[in-house]
Amino acid sequence: MSKISKNTLLDLKALDTPTVCNALEIVDPNRRTRGFNVRPFVCAHPELPSVVGYARTARIRATHKPVTPMDKDGYYTYIAEGGPLPSVVVIQDLDEIPGYGAFWGEVNTNVHYGLGCLGVVSNGCIRDIPDSQENFQMLAGMINPSHAWVHVVDWGTPVTIHGMEVEDGNLIHADMHGAVVIPSKSAKDVIEEAKKIAAKERILITASQQPGFNMKKMREAWQGMTEIH
Repeated sequence: MSKISKNTLLDLKALDTPTVCNALEIVDPNRRTRGFNVRPFVCAHPELPSVVGYARTARIRATHKPVTPMDKDGYYTYIAEGGPLPSVVVIQDLDEIPGYGAFWGEVNTNVHYGLGCLGVVSNGCIRDIPDSQENFQMLAGMINPSHAWVHVVDWGTPVTIHGMEVEDGNLIHADMHGAVVIPSKSAKDVIEEAKKIAAKERILITASQQPGFNMKKMREAWQGMTEIH
């Protein structure tokens, strides 16, 4: 686990997740087809800005009553003290029908937020959206009303959420579009590349918004984009 500076976290937070993915494709071409969700999420608070934090991973079940009670103290201690902050919980629902019971609602969003967690990414379900912590982002597979027998099975192990493989301590970037893992060593390069991408896109977008935009002017814009290195 490699902790990055507060300023780098803030610079990443200023980006949206698609831009981060675009930058990663250039910084680390091997990540063009991995490290992000490939199925859609329900986003509880699309109005919130991006969240950036270190992954706390866990796995849950809800279909059947647990044989032994959930170790609440152990789990919440992991959330509070298991690594650098801020964190993002990435939690895999292991049930045959993921989302059978909701772990996330009014109580857990407030508790996790109080322990330094900015949001959750899960293939499971969420509920109590109007009463959830307003600054806590939730990306989930669905919305369902009951918590059934939901309980945490284990934590700190690798998980896979909608095709995104995550390990404890990975740097997670998420917004209304989805989530992506950023290798800590690439964080600063992602920020710098994102600036170049924005500058290039602005040339073409600005040209397209002018009267008389045509193929000739688009080719001129393309040429201008190549001059940004």
